Amino acid sequence: MRIERIKLKKLSNTRDLGGFPTESGKTIKYGKLIRSGRLYNIPEETVASLEAMHITTIVDLRIERERLDYPCVEIKGAKQVNLPLVITATTGITYTKSMASTMNAESKRIKKEFGTADEYMKSVYEIILFDKQSQAKLKEFFDLVIADENCILWHCNAGKDRTGITAMLLESVLGVDEKLIIDDYVISNKFQRTKRTLQKAGLLIAPIRHDFKQILYVLMKAKPTFITSSISAIKERYGTVINYCKEALGLTDDDINFLRDKYLE
Repeated sequence: MRIERIKLKKLSNTRDLGGFPTESGKTIKYGKLIRSGRLYNIPEETVASLEAMHITTIVDLRIERERLDYPCVEIKGAKQVNLPLVITATTGITYTKSMASTMNAESKRIKKEFGTADEYMKSVYEIILFDKQSQAKLKEFFDLVIADENCILWHCNAGKDRTGITAMLLESVLGVDEKLIIDDYVISNKFQRTKRTLQKAGLLIAPIRHDFKQILYVLMKAKPTFITSSISAIKERYGTVINYCKEALGLTDDDINFLRDKYLE
């Protein structure tokens, strides 16, 4: 299927999971599950469009420093829930104003400890999935999706990593095909192409060695291997993503059936 972006000014990576087909033959309802990048410094017309979606819950997956540096706007009718999936600033995942000054040192550390940016990102994703504190937050995320009264929107900074992992888990529980889950993850690259081009231009003139710049370029991407390696790691430990959601996050069969009844048609 064709994955469409919700066209909102200053929000390049916002989309509705509505219309995604599932293994049961049903599809996800429109206007119920929306993933996005941060809702920071957006114009009034975008705020009005979001309010017209009748969003009742907004889940912010960022750490406290990100929220303080880039606070979200208020969306009338929506309760804001802070649910940080990582505990501290994490290169390639979190984004704070102080990170620009540490890019050089962090790129050196990544090369020394992990060899490549790919291996580093795979490691970070696995921490989010298998760290007990992160798992508790992921369970809270599912609790919020279960409890939401109308439409839930969740976001991190760019809407690709933390948002991508939670979307992968939720889509798996709802029965979305794995290929489409991967496509939904990767399409962040298309939706954020202009923004990434500008960021790369900035890196081009930064006083950082070329090999370290190559690492930072990779961290900007939503590479298929980041999410496929995460799914593979889950399967190695739990057999299926649904088993992971049951055993690691504590979802019950009743929870899964409730989610499918609530969000599929």
